[in-house]
Amino acid sequence: MLTGSMTTPGQGASFSTRSLAPRDRTAAWERALSQVFVGLEVAVEGGRPWAGELTAERLGALQIATEEFGPGTILRSARSVAADPSTHILVRLQLDGTATLLQDGRTAELRPGSLAFHDARRPYRIVLPTRQRARILMMPRALLRLEEGQLAALTATVVDDAGEGAAALLLPLLCGLVDEIMRTPATRRDHLARIAAEILATLALEQVSSRPAPALWERITASAQARLQDPGLTPQSIADQHGISLRYLHRLFQLQGTTVNAWVRTRRLESAREELARAGAAHRSIAAVAARWGFTNPSHFSRTFRETYGMSPVQWRAAHLGTGHPAGTVPGMA
Repeated sequence: MLTGSMTTPGQGASFSTRSLAPRDRTAAWERALSQVFVGLEVAVEGGRPWAGELTAERLGALQIATEEFGPGTILRSARSVAADPSTHILVRLQLDGTATLLQDGRTAELRPGSLAFHDARRPYRIVLPTRQRARILMMPRALLRLEEGQLAALTATVVDDAGEGAAALLLPLLCGLVDEIMRTPATRRDHLARIAAEILATLALEQVSSRPAPALWERITASAQARLQDPGLTPQSIADQHGISLRYLHRLFQLQGTTVNAWVRTRRLESAREELARAGAAHRSIAAVAARWGFTNPSHFSRTFRETYGMSPVQWRAAHLGTGHPAGTVPGMA
């Protein structure tokens, strides 16, 4: 079973299934992984030969482990989360072979030299088609200094050095640093481990800042669309509704080439335009339609409408209702 202790910084643990009978290996490997990381379940195909090798070292708040295993599947199920409510973040840095990480509706295909983050707070699955080797770094989520919305956008996204961003520089540095930590005398390891944690935090921030989170973006825009008539629809209320910081909300919209206020104004203008073109709304004054969609100043609405669509609200309504005397004409709206 496991040798050494994982509770004292600087002490390590190691485990191998090779000395066990094949029928005992799966349960023993599952216990070892769960003791070193978080509560996990293991599945292997019957009849396929496999072995597991695990070494781990705890260095302050950061734990570095090397896992050799496969073929098989490692599962953090809803049952595992309930039994072991750990909130740590794990980072899988692939060394040899391939692995597929699935979490939060996304799939990360890992090759040697790439990594992906996964969150122990929610279920995940790691599929290993063949024997492979990986470094697993585990840390408290606070070390990444990210909002929960950012963490949800980070999981199961591949970080590699293929692009021109910070990852191209920092990922090789991280790989070399982790190798150096494993070879360095214990007296210097804690310092190097702190540097590794800082690099991981930078990589995580770069990853969530370089791409919008599709699922989060869709949730935010869908809920904002449903609230267009709400006078309390503000950037702060949107951020609060989705549990993210105001700064991160603005960053998401910036990555889409717009701002929160511009997006809301455009959607409100579109809704007002659609209503003005409906025969069933012809009895409403243009000022009433404008107010319904968040424009409390009729003159401002008319000016913005003309700048956007090249005609006034009165002209738009007349063109679509087929009358030269549209309902709802008010001074200053033409």
